[in-house]
Amino acid sequence: MLYDLTDEQRMLRDTVRKIAQEQIAPGAAARDQKGEFAWDAVEIFRENGLFACDFKEEYGGAQMGVLAFCLAVEEIAKVCGSSAVILLVHELGSMPMMLAGSPEQKKKWFPGLASGEHLVAFGLTEPGAGSDVAGLRTKAVKKGDKYVINGSKQFISHADVAQYVCVAAQTDPTKPAHKGGVSIIVVEKGAPGFSIGKHEDKMGIRGSTTCELVFEDCEVPAGNLLGQEGDGFHILMKTLDFTRPCVAAQALGIAQGALDYAVAYAKERQQFGKPIISFQGLNWMLADMDTQVEAARQLVYKTCALFETVPKDLSRVPREAMRLSAMSKLFAAETAMKVTTDAVQVLGGYGYVKEYPVERMMRDAKITQIYEGTSQVQKMVIAAGL
Repeated sequence: MLYDLTDEQRMLRDTVRKIAQEQIAPGAAARDQKGEFAWDAVEIFRENGLFACDFKEEYGGAQMGVLAFCLAVEEIAKVCGSSAVILLVHELGSMPMMLAGSPEQKKKWFPGLASGEHLVAFGLTEPGAGSDVAGLRTKAVKKGDKYVINGSKQFISHADVAQYVCVAAQTDPTKPAHKGGVSIIVVEKGAPGFSIGKHEDKMGIRGSTTCELVFEDCEVPAGNLLGQEGDGFHILMKTLDFTRPCVAAQALGIAQGALDYAVAYAKERQQFGKPIISFQGLNWMLADMDTQVEAARQLVYKTCALFETVPKDLSRVPREAMRLSAMSKLFAAETAMKVTTDAVQVLGGYGYVKEYPVERMMRDAKITQIYEGTSQVQKMVIAAGL
């Protein structure tokens, strides 16, 4: 499949790059140190319409598509992984609504999401279920015109600041998850019986909050069900197919940011009377890093271009798209971890201290190998396609 960036996509990339360098980068270290949700980044994204990228124009969106969205994520991630994950989670939380929401639901929820006035989260992972969706224990029982939800979720990004959380729950415990046992229900902030539990103290992505959700006889209008009862597994799988390339774009951006900093440092740092980039041991390392990052970029962009042709509904995802989605996430995440680790090595002792950004980039890169499906799960998906 051939692809290239359009003039509109290049303009978006260049605009976001300028925003990232001038407005996001200066606060990156402080966001990491504080370990609090990065509202300053949210305001910047709102002012520049970045939340609108993948929403349709009829809801106030820019309707630029998956590739454009991933270009924006990549540019932000080059300077601040925490800020990039704010865009990622917004796409992840919105995707079940895009795939299975009714026209009335979209009309109600999407304008606030497209403007960034409201944030959204995705409630899948539980203490005993993450990669194994069949292990979900949160239950939703329909009683009249409401669902009553009981259970808990773990490691949920931004649920404490979100207006909406798309929650995966058992609605028919007699059926396996993949055969109609699970549904997706939108829980709104302030719903009776819904509370936020423990906040996690994370290694990286510290400007993004991650918390526990608790449902104790939580009452939600039945009209907040996405699709039909039992559609949940299909919605979840297609959501992840669409959003894994977005995580890959974040990993790509982190890797590129670390590479750029390492190259600039190696040109300036003098040892034995000359810049360290002139030593073969280092410049070959940088050559490998550059090659890996470029390979990741081509795989991510190709995947995004293919997903431009995949409809956002409950139709089946083509096998090639599933394969590339998993490959892009796997390869970009592994590249980010390798490149950021090597960037720390290039800087030597300076790379290990917080005064320089590469140690933060290395910590931020690690999560890309874990969330939205670990690298091992991606290999299972790829191998299943063989």
